[in-house]
Amino acid sequence: MTEIARLMSLMTGDEKHSSAATSTLDVIRVLYERVLDVSPETIGDERRDRFYLSKGHGPMAYYAVLADRGFFPESWLPGWGSYDSPLGFHPDRNLVPGVEISSGSLGHGLPLAVGTALGLRAQGLGSRVVVLVGDAELDEGSNHEALELAAALSLDALTVVVIDNQSSSHAVPGRIADRFVVEGWHTVSVDGRDHDALEKALSHRPVGQPNAVVAHVEEKS
Repeated sequence: MTEIARLMSLMTGDEKHSSAATSTLDVIRVLYERVLDVSPETIGDERRDRFYLSKGHGPMAYYAVLADRGFFPESWLPGWGSYDSPLGFHPDRNLVPGVEISSGSLGHGLPLAVGTALGLRAQGLGSRVVVLVGDAELDEGSNHEALELAAALSLDALTVVVIDNQSSSHAVPGRIADRFVVEGWHTVSVDGRDHDALEKALSHRPVGQPNAVVAHVEEKS
């Protein structure tokens, strides 16, 4: 058993959202282990990279990775979701060290990330902003507006990772990538379980274009 798998095994009691966690685990691991410039020591540093979990209704993987990276003690994990635990079924930025946004209400993360990327650029900071969204979540109208605005403003510090588990794309394969391409994003599709492919796609910073990574994931049983 890997260390991350051990940490995940400490959390029980929310089986209905476990699939949301397993579909995002590989992407979040690669981001924190190989891509993002962020650590417990840089939480208050404006130059840090930001990760926004817009798909906030399955935070088990997020919590496991944050604990593994030392943002909070692993002793918090077994009681997650309980009344007195800071680790709720939706992550709360005021309670959990390392969490950048309180999320769970779908459709908010990408617009927030666009605003953050614009604000960082206005301050002359080159920090990256990476937001993880679900495929069905992209049907929220606020995301459509954010997609257009990010490309129009050439927000090349912004990366969107779409977890495509075919919950909304099964009828029209490729529709998610096509949508980003039409709006002017640099877009690549990868195997969402392949860590090397994810690292390459997530590390890329195109000049003058926001970056979209569509991570295809088959749910683990």
